[in-house]
Amino acid sequence: TVAAEVRKQVSRERSGSPHSSRRCSSSLGVPLTEVVEPLDFEDILLSRPPDAEPGPLRDLVEFPADDLELLLQPRECRTTEAGIPKDEKLDAQVRAAVEMYIEDWVTVHRRYQYLSAAYSPVTTETQRERQKGLPRQVFEQDASGDERSGPEDSNDSRRGSGSPEDTPRSSGASSIFDLKNLAADSLLPSLLERAAPEDVDRRNEALRRQHRPPALLTLYPAPDEDEAVERCSRPEPPREHFGQRILVKCLSLKFEIEIEPIFGILALYDVREKKKISENFYFDLNSDSMKGLLRAHGTHPAISTLARSAIFSVTYPSPDIFLVIKLEKVLQQGDISECCEPYMVLKEVDTAKNKEKLEKLRLAAEQFCTRLGRYRMPFAWTAVHLANIVSSAGQLDRDSDSEGERRPAWTDRRRRGPQDRASSGDDACSFSGFRPATLTVTNFFKQEAERLSDEDLFKFLADMRRPSSLLRRLRPVTAQLKIDISPAPENPHFCLSPELLHIKPYPDPRGRPTKEILEFPAREVYAPHTSYRNLLYVYPHSLNFSSRQGSVRNLAVRVQYMTGEDPSQALPVIFGKSSCSEFTREAFTPVVYHNKSPEFYEEFKLHLPACVTENHHLLFTFYHVSCQPRPGTALETPVGFTWIPLLQHGRLRTGPFCLPVSVDQPPPSYSVLTPDVALPGMRWVDGHKGVFSVELTAVSSVHPQDPYLDKFFTLVHVLEEGAFPFRLKDTVLSEGNVEQELRASLAALRLASPEPLVAFSHHVLDKLVRLVIRPPIISGQIVNLGRGAFEAMAHVVSLVHRSLEAAQDARGHCPQLAAYVHYAFRLPGTEPSLPDGAPPVTVQAATLARGSGRPTSLYLARSKSISSSNPDLAVAPGSVDDEVSRILASKLLHEELALQWVVSSSAVREAILQHAWFFFQLMVKSMALHLLLGQRLDTPRKLRFPGRFLDDITALVGSVGLEVITRVHKDVELAEHLNASLAFFLSDLLSLVDRGFVFSLVRAHYKQVATRLQSSPNPAALLTLRMEFTRILCSHEHYVTLNLPCCPLSPPASPSPSVSSTTSQSSTFSSQAPDPKVTSMFELSGPFRQQHFLAGLLLTELALALEPEAEGAFLLHKKAISAVHSLLCGHDTDPRYAEATVKARVAELYLPLLSIARDTLPRLHDFAEGPGQRSRLASMLDSDTEGEGDIAGTINPSVAMAIAGGPLAPGSRASISQGPPTASRAGCALSAESSRTLLACVLWVLKNAEPALLQHWATDLTLPQLGRLLDLLYLCLAAFEYKGKKAFERINSLTFKKSLDMKARLEEAILGTIGARQEMVRRSRERSPFGNPENVRWRKSVTHWKQTSDRVDKTKDEMEHEALVEGNLATEASLVVLDTLEIIVQTVMLSEARESVLGAVLKVVLYSLGSAQSALFLQHGLATQRALVSKFPELLFEEDTELCADLCLRLLRHCGSRISTIRTHASASLYLLMRQNFEIGHNFARVKMQVTMSLSSLVGTTQNFSEEHLRRSLKTILTYAEEDMGLRDSTFAEQVQDLMFNLHMILTDTVKMKEHQEDPEMLIDLMYRIARGYQGSPDLRLTWLQNMAGKHAELGNHAEAAQCMVHAAALVAEYLALLEDHRHLPVGCVSFQNISSNVLEESAISDDILSPDEEGFCSGKHFTELGLVGLLEQAAGYFTMGGLYEAVNEVYKNLIPILEAHRDYKKLAAVHGKLQEAFTKIMHQSSGWERVFGTYFRVGFYGARFGDLDEQEFVYKEPSITKLAEISHRLEEFYTERFGDDVVEIIKDSNPVDKSKLDSQKAYIQITYVEPYFDTYELKDRVTYFDRNYGLRTFLFCTPFTPDGRAHGELPEQHKRKTLLSTDHAFPYIKTRIRVCHREETVLTPVEVAIEDMQKKTRELAFATEQDPPDAKMLQMVLQGSVGPTVNQGPLEVAQVFLAEIPEDPKLFRHHNKLRLCFKDFCKKCEDALRKNKALIGPDQKEYHRELERNYCRLREALQPLLTQRLPQLMAPTPPGLRNSLNRASFRKADL
Repeated sequence: TVAAEVRKQVSRERSGSPHSSRRCSSSLGVPLTEVVEPLDFEDILLSRPPDAEPGPLRDLVEFPADDLELLLQPRECRTTEAGIPKDEKLDAQVRAAVEMYIEDWVTVHRRYQYLSAAYSPVTTETQRERQKGLPRQVFEQDASGDERSGPEDSNDSRRGSGSPEDTPRSSGASSIFDLKNLAADSLLPSLLERAAPEDVDRRNEALRRQHRPPALLTLYPAPDEDEAVERCSRPEPPREHFGQRILVKCLSLKFEIEIEPIFGILALYDVREKKKISENFYFDLNSDSMKGLLRAHGTHPAISTLARSAIFSVTYPSPDIFLVIKLEKVLQQGDISECCEPYMVLKEVDTAKNKEKLEKLRLAAEQFCTRLGRYRMPFAWTAVHLANIVSSAGQLDRDSDSEGERRPAWTDRRRRGPQDRASSGDDACSFSGFRPATLTVTNFFKQEAERLSDEDLFKFLADMRRPSSLLRRLRPVTAQLKIDISPAPENPHFCLSPELLHIKPYPDPRGRPTKEILEFPAREVYAPHTSYRNLLYVYPHSLNFSSRQGSVRNLAVRVQYMTGEDPSQALPVIFGKSSCSEFTREAFTPVVYHNKSPEFYEEFKLHLPACVTENHHLLFTFYHVSCQPRPGTALETPVGFTWIPLLQHGRLRTGPFCLPVSVDQPPPSYSVLTPDVALPGMRWVDGHKGVFSVELTAVSSVHPQDPYLDKFFTLVHVLEEGAFPFRLKDTVLSEGNVEQELRASLAALRLASPEPLVAFSHHVLDKLVRLVIRPPIISGQIVNLGRGAFEAMAHVVSLVHRSLEAAQDARGHCPQLAAYVHYAFRLPGTEPSLPDGAPPVTVQAATLARGSGRPTSLYLARSKSISSSNPDLAVAPGSVDDEVSRILASKLLHEELALQWVVSSSAVREAILQHAWFFFQLMVKSMALHLLLGQRLDTPRKLRFPGRFLDDITALVGSVGLEVITRVHKDVELAEHLNASLAFFLSDLLSLVDRGFVFSLVRAHYKQVATRLQSSPNPAALLTLRMEFTRILCSHEHYVTLNLPCCPLSPPASPSPSVSSTTSQSSTFSSQAPDPKVTSMFELSGPFRQQHFLAGLLLTELALALEPEAEGAFLLHKKAISAVHSLLCGHDTDPRYAEATVKARVAELYLPLLSIARDTLPRLHDFAEGPGQRSRLASMLDSDTEGEGDIAGTINPSVAMAIAGGPLAPGSRASISQGPPTASRAGCALSAESSRTLLACVLWVLKNAEPALLQHWATDLTLPQLGRLLDLLYLCLAAFEYKGKKAFERINSLTFKKSLDMKARLEEAILGTIGARQEMVRRSRERSPFGNPENVRWRKSVTHWKQTSDRVDKTKDEMEHEALVEGNLATEASLVVLDTLEIIVQTVMLSEARESVLGAVLKVVLYSLGSAQSALFLQHGLATQRALVSKFPELLFEEDTELCADLCLRLLRHCGSRISTIRTHASASLYLLMRQNFEIGHNFARVKMQVTMSLSSLVGTTQNFSEEHLRRSLKTILTYAEEDMGLRDSTFAEQVQDLMFNLHMILTDTVKMKEHQEDPEMLIDLMYRIARGYQGSPDLRLTWLQNMAGKHAELGNHAEAAQCMVHAAALVAEYLALLEDHRHLPVGCVSFQNISSNVLEESAISDDILSPDEEGFCSGKHFTELGLVGLLEQAAGYFTMGGLYEAVNEVYKNLIPILEAHRDYKKLAAVHGKLQEAFTKIMHQSSGWERVFGTYFRVGFYGARFGDLDEQEFVYKEPSITKLAEISHRLEEFYTERFGDDVVEIIKDSNPVDKSKLDSQKAYIQITYVEPYFDTYELKDRVTYFDRNYGLRTFLFCTPFTPDGRAHGELPEQHKRKTLLSTDHAFPYIKTRIRVCHREETVLTPVEVAIEDMQKKTRELAFATEQDPPDAKMLQMVLQGSVGPTVNQGPLEVAQVFLAEIPEDPKLFRHHNKLRLCFKDFCKKCEDALRKNKALIGPDQKEYHRELERNYCRLREALQPLLTQRLPQLMAPTPPGLRNSLNRASFRKADL
């Protein structure tokens, strides 16, 4: 809306967002929404001489001279001779047709058009072609050294490390190698020389420039086909129409008896349409002896009649098509049944038996053949259902184009015939791809004399398809006919056309031919005629002579084609059948014996003479044939005559006729009349009624057979010939009325029926064009028919379009019309001669009288007209010679078309708009022909066409443009087509007219769109159209030239060198003012958009689409980016721009792309996958963002997981105070695919632009802009990072199902429905399909980078190829980034802001070294890194340690590479780094420290790194140190050696870790041990704590991960406390005691170990307040994930004071929010069952196999609800895998293990479930469920036993052993298993066991009674168990066993008493419970309650005596020893 626009404008002026600068661009403040005034193209070319030498650069300046050429293309003729009638005097109509079928195609060829994206698009196939011969890039993750590594390990500092390796390494590797004895890698030769930095840079650059792929985008997936609106293809030249073609071969025909010749006829019938759909094919398979019988009648057979195979064409295949075979034999006496009898009766087997009969039959046959040989009779028939053949032969893989091969719409250029419409539903039946079949037809049906007609045949055929066919019941004639049916080959040899012409290839005229059978399509076929064809078919249907007197029984009809009435004037134009002459003068129908009114199925085929005149007629003569030779009777007697005159009013007569038959010979000159005229004195059969029905059909490309077309052609030809007067039907044409007749005829053309109209469309259009250009002259007067002809043309085009709708291409063009314009259309009268011949002169008259009311005729005599092309030719009035007036009257088609279109009426205009493309193309071709034929190509473009014509064009473009805009909401499709047609028209005009004029048209169109946009309800649709419009314009083959690439921007005042030649090395940020010329080249400035007009439009579209507030953004992003991408691809593949200098010029057209992308940065897809990462570097350089100081060096708290990969995760760098997101952050984010494509385009520009120019530009950038540019480069690295071959295979093998399955499993694991630990182990076994489980997110990045095809199953080769291309792309992209970084470094060398910029540059370099890169890139990347460090050492060694740490990690990782070149470069870099550090301060403590830390980090997190390779690198560094002469005298070499040995030791430690890779507990133990070892070096301890946290998080142990973070925080707090005393900081470990008692370990750091100020110590980013905050936040995060919400509070207690001190209210708000969540969750989950904290097991290991673990006891913390079976299964499986089968045994009981009884070869594991144990005093504090599950050190398990060794026995002997275990640390700790440090056991005697049991029972009763709300069911259950009479070992039994008698041993008195008291208590509680139950029950349970009470009374009575006994010496003092044991027993509640 307008308001929105205004709002945008205002906000833009106020906001300082990057966009404001873009919208109102610098020099000419033209907003992007407006189009600038383009420069006058032609003037500029004339006025500015190009500054280039002749050569490729010069070729960019102007279109080539040979751009347009006229081609005469000979028309392709299928047959060896043309088959055109010769030497006959032809009438005008035929002559016109014949000429048309032989003249050459005239095409206007744009010689360079094939280079345009429209004609040679970059598709996946062409890309694949160009990708051949790419070098293979070597990548670490593909290297074969260790195939087990997954691709995700190679840059695991970004992702948590992958899952553990499959097999533990043999411990052999752990033996320490002697470092000295290792072989070093090769050294870099010139590394130790000290060269000047400039030389080093130059050398590096030269090396980088070698062997680079010339075309970057060839490596990127091809542009999206769906967006390719500009795609077009040259139309196919018009060709003859064919349907699907079937080849039928007749192989043999054999009957049971062979007595006479049999002849065959084949044809196709469509039952549903009730139509015969092919002409007949006649075949003769008789043996020579049989043929010999007919010798008397035969002439020598022509070879064309010996064909035995035929090609049928089927346009509308359907299941209803039958191949019908009819057989005939020679006429003989007897009806058909009699003649068939012998064939049905006699069998071949009985030949000997029937010898005599056969002999007799043979003799008879011989006689008939001799006498009646020229006549035939019907014999038998059969039919083959084609659909059965086709389907049973099995479709040959018809749908072979599987999913992935589907081509999108644009490329779908299959020439679909019009028939495709029809094949829907059950018609879908194809005759093209079936397997050839050979059929043997055995059953024939005998013909029935009464049922020979086609109607009867269709009934039979319909019946045949029914299962219970009547035909089946008939007795068949048995025979064997073998035929082959197969799809016809593409170009069969020896083929004859239906006219019997030889079709190419025809190798040898003597070969037996195959006939092409003419199709009579079942429905209309719309196809223009392309060759001469003139055939007539005659079908006699029936004859009724029943009332004819005399002997008329065996009737034959003879047909002749007569040119006159004399019998000799019969023409030989009837085609012969089989084994006869090619053409005959007469032909007969078969005879039906003794039938007075026979039916016929005959088809006569005639070749119509070219010129049919009034006298030509068909003569039918009827004969009676006498079959028996009687003396005195003739063989044949004529019994009737009739005829059909063929021409009537100049039209061919066809159709059905019912003719009267005359008894007498017709009188003279009968042929001009029809038989319907009753001539005097003639006798007629049946009183002149119609008795003979016959049908004529013509298949002709000369006679239209449509009244309207006939009339139109006749009128036009009459006018051309001037043959007045002329009779037309009932009117006589004279000069007076011909004009009005012609106008009427033009208007009536729209009534013509579509099929003939399309067939004759070329003729009609030609004539219409001729009427427009050469208005006819009638009696010396020009008749101006322009308007009528133009309207007729519109209607014809519209009709043709409508008929051919199904065949339209994607742009709505009708291929037939397109072909007409492209090939057939020519300017009449100007015979195109190629330019070398003298051109024909065409004189052109000034177009007369503009305006719509134009006089229809002008007297030439009155108008003094001057020819515009030859002003001297003034015509004096009265000197009108006819020829001159002809010439003068001629007009130019394009001018007429434009004019008529502009002035057309609305009705016609609608028709034209629907098919505007046709008229546009016609105009363009007419203009081109006008220029080419008139030799006007040398004329300056401004003078080529008259101004009024250009005015018409302007008006036309304006009005069509308006239509596009107004219709976009009503009829989108039409708007799209119109829009494209208009764009193509303008694009074509660029090749012909003044280009400045065309640009002004484009601008006008843009303005129209812009005005409409403000009020449009759906601007996105309009924008889409405009985008497509621009895209089509830009697809012009001379697009680059059209952008004036070689003229400098803004016309220079003095001749100054062009920008690209300036190479100022030391330009700085500040000392010069920005160069406006350079700036405007890189912005969408006024001058840029003016000069590079089209590029400006395109980039402006892109910039507008990428605006944050753009409408319909998502769709438009894709379109705009795709347009740029497709153009750049085109440039890459265009041979004209292959040279680097030329490409640099081309790249200048796209420089603003860099600024556009830079400003769009916040909305690009973030490939570097870290929250808030898009403005990583810009924020460092942008002083506006909040949070001053060392922003870059802090952790983003939300990156909790990323840290797990070690302290140097590149993804984890963003500010702690992430200020409000920048203004530009709004708007629709780009999809990954669009972002990646945009970045590819940016890289293309950076790769191809002139480096000096880029440097100039970089100089002028502000710091934030430069920062954004670096961010952009960072993103490029991330977007094109190589994912590894594995990733390809993995994507390939993963189908959707798998990922779903994975998701389900993860959910299960998370929700705890299966043991999580077991899940972990299982998962590490089968390697989750997406790297490790945390990284399921990784699939996001997978999807966008999958190639465009959707097929899942790629072949191995395809995947290899994809990986190869991706590898090259990644390498090239990274190298381009590297080149650009070098340019930026050059630029900022001297600026004052250089520190921060260089820091950012180094970050990008580091990122590139950290991502997966090829060996090739790493060589260059490391070289650049070395150069940077040597030029700016202070970057690493003075400021932020972060960079140094990062660099060390990267270098170390590459030192461990499997690829030797990478190792070579990495060790060189590392060595130089140390040397550099040493030279600054004589020790390299910082590098030492960082390297050691990095190694630890590397070891802790990377699975697949190979220590042997790293050792080699260490050795290489040693070697450098030894060879470095410069530092011989210092301690450097020694220090290096120390460091190397130290690293070597760490490595050895880690080998051990390798061994335990699969054993999470052991691995964590080792990490723990290593971390302990670093107690003295806080940085490293911190590193290892973080490694452990990462490992825990990966295993899902969040509580443990949190503990690691707490320990880390405590460590940092200790250190900070040493440094400075701040009230708000924790005092050290002590402050964290509440979170975990274990934390005090961290306080081991005392002052003597560490002086905080020593260089390199505690210098990591974590040893700061911000670092501490980060660690605490991570701890809190982990606690939350683990559900330990109470601990979250404790963590935040330490964090809040720090945040308060920092006044960081945003964070405080977040923290309190999280606290609120935590407390809420605690409330909701108070009972604790919702949060399950862990299950504990004691695990003991026994056996030497366990090594360190032998005889060790641990408490394992397992995920909650882990069953004993689960952990024992897991450990058993794990150790079995490690030690082999049958070695591991699980000890099933919990009894103490006796080592001596164990097998020394085996490994034993004892696992017992233990429960946390608390003393009574502890329980006072441990109130909540959380308290009882946190900080656990003591665990208890009980083992029942009896003295005789069984576990359970009778009450008196049941003992119980209680074992208490104490652990070293409290759970949860930083590991999940803790060693048992103390165990104590107590044994309970049977009495004590009984006491415990009773106490437990009593407690249960009490609980059930006091429960609130009460639970009756539970209460009754407990009661029943207590007082039930049958309870075995129940209370009563216990009492009877232990209380029945007083024990003898006084020691037991106390127990006795205690048990007695317990029983008393028990009784009391039972009573309470019963009382409660009574209150709870309903009436229905009364009885049950009474029963319970009765039971209770019984129990009480039984117990009474036992409880009343008193012990004798209860008061006696007890010995002190006993007192203790009792204490213990009573003190500890033994009820657990």
